[in-house]
Amino acid sequence: MADLARDIRLAVDTGKVVLGTRGVMRSMSGNSAKLVVVAANGEKNAVRDILHECSIADIKVVKVEGSSMELGTLCGKPYPVSAIAIIDQGNSSILED
Repeated sequence: MADLARDIRLAVDTGKVVLGTRGVMRSMSGNSAKLVVVAANGEKNAVRDILHECSIADIKVVKVEGSSMELGTLCGKPYPVSAIAIIDQGNSSILED
């Protein structure tokens, strides 16, 4: 998870990301999301909807083992973040397999 954590932080700092389940859903419907990251303890209905939309739109999903508070901390935010959409990876390699 160390590499993923580093890549998430780099994407937030140098690329373009959308934070939060509503923003993630909007970015998927607008076909701008390239990757979605969800926290392990995200609200079940929201995560289910995100996973469903990702499968329809053929967007890769990464589930992090950490909590939404930990994902928020990775993003440099002092609040929980249940999901993020990567629009532009910036200097990270998060979109590379």
